[in-house]
Amino acid sequence: MHACMQLVEYERMVYLDADIQVYSNIDHLFDLEKGKFHAVMDCFCEKTWSHTPQYKIGYCQQCPERVAWPEQEQEQELGPPPPLYFNAGMFVHEPSLRTAKDLLDALVVTPPTPFAEQDFLNLFFRDVYSPIPPVYNLVLAMLWRHPDKLKVVRLDEVKVVHYCAAGSKPWRYTGKEPNMDRDDIKALVAKWWHIFDDQTLDYNGGEAAADQASLPLRQALAQAGAVKYFPAPSAA
Repeated sequence: MHACMQLVEYERMVYLDADIQVYSNIDHLFDLEKGKFHAVMDCFCEKTWSHTPQYKIGYCQQCPERVAWPEQEQEQELGPPPPLYFNAGMFVHEPSLRTAKDLLDALVVTPPTPFAEQDFLNLFFRDVYSPIPPVYNLVLAMLWRHPDKLKVVRLDEVKVVHYCAAGSKPWRYTGKEPNMDRDDIKALVAKWWHIFDDQTLDYNGGEAAADQASLPLRQALAQAGAVKYFPAPSAA
C-alpha cells in the first residue's frame, strides 16, 4: 500500500483490495475533487467492531439517527463522537513521494491498532477524507445491516463489491456462515465466478508484454529503495 503512494508517474490512482471485484466502469472517479482522499464509509455493526465504544452502544455512522452519540455525562466516559471512518479496501488518492514519506514517519510513532493499516490510514487522512457512495465499495454487511442505504440502487447497479464479510470469499464460499445463505449474497458470489470463468477476459499478451506492463511499477519500487516493514495486527 505504501508503494502505491509512490507511483508519481500517475496523477491519480484507485486502490482496490484483492477481495474486491469491479463490475462496471468507474473511470469517473478520476474526476473527483483533487486534494481529497475519497473512500466509502465503513459500517460499525459487525462483531469485528465489538472492541469499540460505538459498537457497545449500537452507534453506526451509516445511520446516526438510529442511535445518537451520548451527550454530557455519558460523553465524558465515551469521549466525543468518532470522526467519519472509511473502509480502506478501496480508495482514490493522488500519489506523492512527500505523502509516502510522511506515512512512514507517522507509522513509526503510531501504536498498533485492531484494524492495522485501515485504522492508520483513517488517522493519517482524517482531515482530507471525503465520503463517496457505497456503490463504489459495497461492504456486504450493508445488505443486512443497512438495506435502506441501498434501496434506491438495484444490486446489479452496484459498481464495486467487497467480499469482506465472514464466509463471503467466493473461492471458499460454503453458504454456511451467518447471512451467507441470502439470495443477494448467492447472486454476488455467482457473479464473481462468472467473471472468473470467462476465458475471454484472460490475459494473452505473453511474458514480454507482461514485463513491459509492469515496468513502471518495478521502476518506481527500484527508485524507492528498500521498504521498511513494521509489525501490526491483521485487519482481515
